[in-house]
Amino acid sequence: MKSQQSTQTMKPATAAKKLGVYLPATPASFQEGVVSRAELDELQANPPEWLRELRDNGPHPRPVVAAKLGVSIAGLARGGVTEPLTTEQIEALKQERPEWLEKERATQAEVRKEAARLKNLKKDKEKEQGGTERG
Repeated sequence: MKSQQSTQTMKPATAAKKLGVYLPATPASFQEGVVSRAELDELQANPPEWLRELRDNGPHPRPVVAAKLGVSIAGLARGGVTEPLTTEQIEALKQERPEWLEKERATQAEVRKEAARLKNLKKDKEKEQGGTERG
């Protein structure tokens, strides 16, 4: 017997998230269909003009905006940024350096620093435990 392998597909929202683009800004043909794993791979390997344009200029979804500004998604919300932003708007915020952005960047830096400290602490504990068991 021959087993048929079904093609994995995903909703446009999932595909947009994986591509790092804002779904409402994508073409209607993308929003209305389903995307197979092969199509997603092709879009990532050879992005069409609309995808390159969105990635370059936006509007960008909140996770991308947060990453470009160096803050968390929650930090964006605390700063009052709830809508997608274009690259131009992100660059303007970077130039203006509002107080909330500086505060959120500092908070994010502390979070990363603490995460690194905990990772190293865990690594050190594992080394200690591994070393004592060998005896």
